[in-house]
Amino acid sequence: MRRTNRSLPIALLRAREAVMGPLREMLADSPVNEQKWRVLRVLDDGGPADQNTIAQQACLLLPSLTRILQVMEEDGLISRRADQSDRRRSIVTIEAAGRKVLECHGERAALLVEQLRAQYGEDKFEKLLDLLEDLQALNAKS
Repeated sequence: MRRTNRSLPIALLRAREAVMGPLREMLADSPVNEQKWRVLRVLDDGGPADQNTIAQQACLLLPSLTRILQVMEEDGLISRRADQSDRRRSIVTIEAAGRKVLECHGERAALLVEQLRAQYGEDKFEKLLDLLEDLQALNAKS
């Protein structure tokens, strides 16, 4: 049995906390938590999307996303409408309140990433992203 300081799952959790801790602090004074932030970021990056796409890209389970979207819609951050080609699907769009959250916190979030990139080093940062994508691709093949 390997020691926990060399355990991949534990190392990934520690790395996640190193990245997410400052982001959570930034979001503490906003109307969204990290899950809602991820939903807004996915929609901002790719435009209106269906719930399955959002769940996959925001790394959320579909039942959790459904609850999150309901609250976000009540808060005026997003809106949902039936997909014209498949009435069973809904398309989610950012509303003005959601855009305002992104505008208020986007610059700070980008600064946090740039600080991490500078501290870690550009080459190592890019290599880490590549390795994590490779690891994810292995899981997708299974």
